[in-house]
Amino acid sequence: MTRFALATGFALTEHGRNRFAMALVTLFVPLWTTLAYLAMPNTRAHMRLRATGETLAPHGNELTEISGALNAVTLITGFMMFAATFSGNRFDRRLAMAGYPRAHLVLAKVTALALVSAAVAAYATAVTCLVWTPRQPLLLAAALFSAGLTYGALGVGFGSVLRREVEGMFAIVMTSIIDLALQNPVTSSGADNPVMRYLPSYGAMQVSTAAGFSTHPVPRHLAIQLTWFAGAALIALMGFCRSTRSALPVTTQSPEPVPGSGAGSLPAPRRTAAPSAAAPDTEAP
Repeated sequence: MTRFALATGFALTEHGRNRFAMALVTLFVPLWTTLAYLAMPNTRAHMRLRATGETLAPHGNELTEISGALNAVTLITGFMMFAATFSGNRFDRRLAMAGYPRAHLVLAKVTALALVSAAVAAYATAVTCLVWTPRQPLLLAAALFSAGLTYGALGVGFGSVLRREVEGMFAIVMTSIIDLALQNPVTSSGADNPVMRYLPSYGAMQVSTAAGFSTHPVPRHLAIQLTWFAGAALIALMGFCRSTRSALPVTTQSPEPVPGSGAGSLPAPRRTAAPSAAAPDTEAP
């Protein structure tokens, strides 16, 4: 527990030093969600929610606000975990090579990811409730939390594999935009396409939509999103093990010969003392 607590403190300290991420959490979440609500028309968008089988007609601005909240949470958590992993790769590798257990480092990253996702999801849910009132606020928070977990794990994977910071940022931004833009029925005519169910935040989008406009629980789609998190966490774990592996060659010591086995051993080299220059030459009598 001491090693786990120490590693968790390292991870949280790394996040606390990222002031730009703190500013994004404070300003970007309310700005993006509020603009999505105010800029979109409030005309009703008829849609069929696959999670419950209902035909809903939510206001377009409210539905876009949910998509904007998901986009904000996934971008911020993905960015924070990528930045912490990218900048701390060398530190983690030194700890691992010095004998610090990798399991403690991995559990510390998972704990930090859960805390960051929970904080950002709670903040985004509170901002949403200030603009309009969803029918199931706790379910909305759970959907945002699970989406944050998924993209946070993807951020760890990108930070462990990619070699440039701009590559990881571009990968996170484009993945989130394509993922959520295609699932919004207000902006995409193919939102009901069966292919959408294979996108990373499909479960979270279904759960958050049900939380906003329905009273039915949707545990199956919440489990789908957690399955996506498990897959992304596995990829992140493989990337973390790859980035912290030792590049030194493994040396094996040759076993000693068993007595009576007939296997000989090489004699140790004999050391001969070099003649001293200061010693005088002597002759035998």
